[in-house]
Amino acid sequence: MKSTAPTSAAPRSRRLTARTGLALAAAALMAGCAQVPNPSPNDPWESYNRGMYRFNDAVDRAVLKPVATGYETVTPRPVRTCIHNVFSNLVDVWSGINSLLQGRGRDFVDTFGRVLFNSTAGLGGCIDVASMHGARKIPNDFGMTLGVWGFGQGPYFVLPFLGPSTVRDGVGTAVTLTAPVTPTAAVFAIDNVPVRNSILGLYIVDTRANLLEADRLVDQIALDKYSFIRDAYLQRRKAMLDSRQKSARASTADDLNRKDAPGGQSLPVYDDPEAGAN
Repeated sequence: MKSTAPTSAAPRSRRLTARTGLALAAAALMAGCAQVPNPSPNDPWESYNRGMYRFNDAVDRAVLKPVATGYETVTPRPVRTCIHNVFSNLVDVWSGINSLLQGRGRDFVDTFGRVLFNSTAGLGGCIDVASMHGARKIPNDFGMTLGVWGFGQGPYFVLPFLGPSTVRDGVGTAVTLTAPVTPTAAVFAIDNVPVRNSILGLYIVDTRANLLEADRLVDQIALDKYSFIRDAYLQRRKAMLDSRQKSARASTADDLNRKDAPGGQSLPVYDDPEAGAN
């Protein structure tokens, strides 16, 4: 008996390709429809960005938000917490690598201590025992690394499906998606396609589910959701970069102190009000 699987798979593949093409075409069309006469200085591409925001929002309302809401409804909180912690533990590996690239050795050691502690005592990351014992999470990414290295952020830029970004952060996202030591690389390294796709889907749903509360808050207080999200994103990234740069400078000053001190003793840093307080 002749198998019809190959012939049925080909039309499905063509239909999927056609739908993807139509979605991208719609995104391009929506992005170019409305022109903003006086865009914000931080957002010179506001016409495109608002169009892409509307496209992302439509996809979110049609697919991601309903799935995430259903996931939150039917999945017990302890299970959701365990799943989120496992993914967060993988993300910590990439955060630690970026701390090292930024010259923040202490944050690198602390982050990998978290990963080791959570991966063992925390049952593969299911339980965040590190946070329970006071080891705070240090979020980091390659966009921050580029900022510490001196690259400007560039204009605000809404990525298809992924949302708020800047030119610098967009490059960082591309590196994160393709580098061989990132959480996405660990998922894509799985040979079993159904398992790999299931884990990737669960990661997307978990990420969206953890934004539901923030989404409800924005709906309540924001008159213009696009401007609110843009300004909040840019302010948060600036605060993160300022913190990373300050930490990197402090690490460099501390290293120089140890090098110059007689007998390897650390000299006090007089511009730090807490130096020598103990």
